[in-house]
Amino acid sequence: MKGMDMSKPDSMKTDQKADATAMTEGEVRKIGKEQRKITLKHQEIKNLGMPGMTMVFRAQDKAMLDQVKEGDKVRFAADSINSQLMVTKIEPAR
Repeated sequence: MKGMDMSKPDSMKTDQKADATAMTEGEVRKIGKEQRKITLKHQEIKNLGMPGMTMVFRAQDKAMLDQVKEGDKVRFAADSINSQLMVTKIEPAR
């Protein structure tokens, strides 16, 4: 996860938390409903200091994985929760 600012614990990233609800554009590459995992090719995630890439996230709620399918263009919010990168909201792109 080259390029990410991992120097501060989650509790100290208060300046970035204001952007935690910002939506990021992406594309669903793979869904693992049983594992609550989703692979997204995404643009920069500003609140995490993460450049665009393809990576696996956990879904905060397993039910949100029923809203999308592989190949869908989406908008999503992600955050670091208990040191895990987690999708907290996802919706089909309009």
